[in-house]
Formats: sequence, C-alpha cells, structure tokens
Amino acid sequence: MSWWRDAAIYEIYPRSFADGNGDGTGDLAGIRERLPYLRDLGVDAIWFTPWYPSPMADGGYDVADYRGILPLFGDLCEAETLIKDALEYGIRTIIDVVPNHVSDHHEWFRAAVAAGPGSPERERFWFRDGRGTDGELPPNDWTSEFGGTPWTRLTGPDGRPEQWYLHLFAAGQPDLNWSHPDVRREHEDILRFWFDRGVAGIRIDSAALLAKDPELPDVPADPQPGEHPYVDRDDLQEIYRGWRRIAEEYGGDRALIGEIWLPDPDRFVRYLRSDVMHSAFNFDFLTAPWDAEVLRRSIDTTLSLHGQVGAPATWVLSNHDVTRPVTRYGREDTGFAFDRKRYGVPTDRALGVRRARAAAMLAMALPGAYYLFQGEELGLDEVEVPPESIQDPMHFRSGGVDPGRDGCRVPLPWSGDRAPYGFSPDGTATWLPQPDGWAGLTAEAQSADPGSMLSLYRMALLIRRTHPDLGDGTFAWADPTAGVLAFRRGASFLNVTNVSAAPVALPVHEHLWLASAPLVDGRLPRDATAWLRLPA
Repeated sequence: MSWWRDAAIYEIYPRSFADGNGDGTGDLAGIRERLPYLRDLGVDAIWFTPWYPSPMADGGYDVADYRGILPLFGDLCEAETLIKDALEYGIRTIIDVVPNHVSDHHEWFRAAVAAGPGSPERERFWFRDGRGTDGELPPNDWTSEFGGTPWTRLTGPDGRPEQWYLHLFAAGQPDLNWSHPDVRREHEDILRFWFDRGVAGIRIDSAALLAKDPELPDVPADPQPGEHPYVDRDDLQEIYRGWRRIAEEYGGDRALIGEIWLPDPDRFVRYLRSDVMHSAFNFDFLTAPWDAEVLRRSIDTTLSLHGQVGAPATWVLSNHDVTRPVTRYGREDTGFAFDRKRYGVPTDRALGVRRARAAAMLAMALPGAYYLFQGEELGLDEVEVPPESIQDPMHFRSGGVDPGRDGCRVPLPWSGDRAPYGFSPDGTATWLPQPDGWAGLTAEAQSADPGSMLSLYRMALLIRRTHPDLGDGTFAWADPTAGVLAFRRGASFLNVTNVSAAPVALPVHEHLWLASAPLVDGRLPRDATAWLRLPA
C-alpha cells in the first residue's frame, strides 16, 4: 500500500499541540483527546517531531533514548496506545529519527566522556585533539548549522582542557560516527523497535549530514558535488539502502521520508531511487516566494525530478522550523531563508491570509503528498516571542539577532477568548507564551465560521481525498496566462491560482468546487485559487 504517495500528512510538535494533564506543556494524552479533530480535518497520517527522552537542548532533536518517551509527554505505553487509536481513525503515524547526532545525555556519550582520549567508547563519535600550540583551536574550520564553530572542548577530571568533540548543531548534540558498526546496528534496531509498534513511517532528520570524511579536512572553497567533507557524501546511499531493506521486511507499507536540503537537483534525486528512500521534503517549493514564475518553475522541476525515479512529489508550505505562511506571505519578501529571519519585519496580515489560503489550495491540488504543520489550518501568525522566553538555540548562537524558530512553535489555541485558549486549564502558563488577539483563531471559533481558514482546509482536504483526479496522478498545464497558475488534474479538474495584480476571468466550467476567496462578477480575484470542473 503506497499510502505515502498521496497522503495528507499533519505535523505535530507534541510540546505545543494539546495539554492533557494541565501543566502547560503538550503531551500524548492531549493528542489522543484531539484525534477526532484530526479525523474531521481529513488527514491521513500524523508526523510527530521527537517525543523521546531529551534534555531539550534543541526542542527534542537531542535524543537521549530512542526506546522511551519524554516523561513530560507520557510513557511508551501511551505512545503505543496513541498509535493504535490513531489507526482506528484511519490515521497512520510517522515518527522522527535523528541519526546525525544524539544528546550529550545519551549513555554512549557519557561513557565516551568518562572513558577518556583513545578509548573505544569515543570511536562512536568524533573526538579530536585541537590545533594550535596547546590544542586551543578547533580541529577544523567547519561551521555549525546554528552558527559558530561545531566543536566543543572537554575539560578533564583534573580541570585541564582535553579533546574536542564535533556537533554540527548545538553543543548538546554530539555527532555520531557513521563509519562505526555500532552506530549502524543501533539505528537499524531502532527502526525495527518502532515498526514493531505499528509506526508506518520514519522521517529522517538532517538526512544528508550523517557521513563525514574521516580525515575531517577543512571545507574547500568550492566543493564539488559529493566531495564536501560532511554534506551529501556517497556513503549515505548504502546506509539508507539498509534502512529500505528493513522497511520492506514489514510488508511494503512502511515509508522512509528524508529531510534533505540540497541545492543540486541531480544529487537530491539520488535519495529517491527505488532502493533508497520513498519520499523527501520539497524545500524548493516551501521556500519559494509568492511569484507565479518561481512557483511554476519549482513545480516543473519537482515533477520532472521525481518522475525520473518514479517517486511521489511532496508539497509543503511550513514546518516547525520556518516562518508561518500567513506572516511570510504578508511581507515584502515572501520567500524564506534562515539567514533572513529578523525581529520587527512588517507584515500585512490580511494580505498574508489571502495568499496563504490560495497557496494551500494550490499545494493540495498538485500531484503527490501534502504536508501541513499544526496551526497552519488555523491561519496562525508567526509570534514574536519575548526574548526572555525564547528557548531555541538558534537565537542564542546568533547573539540574539535571529529570533529563532519558537515563533511557529507557540501552543495552539483551541477555545476561549484569552490565553491559554483551551490549550491548558484557565490560569495555566504555557511553556511558550501565547499572544493576545488569538480569540478569533481558535479551533472552536473557526469551526462555527464557514468562511474561516479551518473551514477552507476541511473542505479542501475532503475534496482532495474524495476526488478521483486529485492526490497522486496526472498533471498538465493549461493555457498560460501571465501571473496565473492553471493546470489540469485528470480530464475535468482544473486548478486556477491567480498570482497576478488583477482579477482574471475563469474558463467555462460546469461547477466551482471551491475557491479560496469569493469570486467578483465571476472573476477570480488576485491572490486566490479556484477549483473547477470542466465540461466533458
């Protein structure tokens, strides 16, 4: 069953979805209570960001134990029950695996620190002596994904500085050495552990970073594809082929979904060959500005690349790392890049909402799988979290210049007219503060409003699930009009997205399935999408 080819997949950040025990933090009990909401929304699968034991140095992406659940969220028994209950609603479960690194609280790393230089325990990681007269300089010139050096120097029991260890992310996330057999065996066992518990898919975090040149050389000025010392090395293909074989041991309905940020399309598509991964996130589309030519080029490139290897495309507007669409599309710069995140960027919310509604319908109409991040269906804003409440290490590594990613991770508003908006009991302080002004954005308020963002998502996902021409399948551009993205799905379904500056006339049609904004004298307004049934 190739469910991943056309599924609508909902990303849950457990800490911020729903609080079941009233402590201000989301948990598995809260998620179970809200499964009917997800069923009614119309999603086919839920993807959980890491729910494992973790000191939360990076929002759970610093995993201390892959066979447990963070006590703040619940326990393993609750996770197993949640997987089972979700499946009874027709919703599969995808979990995150973070193979590049573990937490510095992981038993392997603690053992490596205690064992000292030259020990077998340290061979599972990247420990090196420093450069300079007294080893006071990092072993190479690499740069952390969070900024600064990716090396931290340990201090021995006698107080003297000793070796450095590699962490491409935060210091609490030491990188694993994937040339070590223990590392490979452990992760293959982790896959089986969760597949045995009914998990349908594995989302592979930072999938292109695992393998390193064992010499750990400095990064060349212009590294050629496949020659970077730690990005997209050829060794990765065999690692994931091994994972694919394990997935196929479970009957063919388990999926491997890669987080692969690569600018080279030919290198990217190698991960989607039939013996490697099943699917990968489409960051080119996610980061594209609200521009018809750019979006069309992204769609063409995506479909062409995936067609080469017979893999399904994915369409994503947001996730737990990026600026929410309503905010981004209301700005002068409607694209996304991490190095452009700053405080105080003006946004026109009404414009952002209009474009986000149109973009959602556009993405849902394209062939392949569709991913949405919790709160996207509510039209939530990116919150400017007060500096004293920020927890994201990206903020601190930037010296406070980058607001970090917490703005899209603020707990969801479910009901009521003031914080915590039904996320927790009244009077409870949530782990990140919710803003004033979200009363009209709660799930309860929007459920009663047929014109709301939530109502649009529910109807669009219903049509997407039930219309035979949507999901995976054929695609063809219709007659080109400047600033308009018009394409057919099947014989009679037409998507029209108006990215131009003026209303456009719609072609002759038998039925209007749905529009993201009301038509004006039969014309589609700017920044809007319509789904039409064409005459036979």
